[in-house]
Amino acid sequence: MQIVQKIALVFTIIGAVNWGLIGLFDFNLVNMLFGGMEMLEKLVYIIVGVCGLINIGILFTELYQGEH
Repeated sequence: MQIVQKIALVFTIIGAVNWGLIGLFDFNLVNMLFGGMEMLEKLVYIIVGVCGLINIGILFTELYQGEH
């Protein structure tokens, strides 16, 4: 499971960096890399979203385990 968690964390970081670039410089890195391939760009966004949900699950699992 640690491999899935690390992959999810990497994609979440990619998403966070992309949003930071959009907020600071109005520059979308994902769009620049996959600009001509709309389906691939959407797939990256979907993967980042799913990985964010995985990280939320990990956060609450660790919080719950820490209480016992």
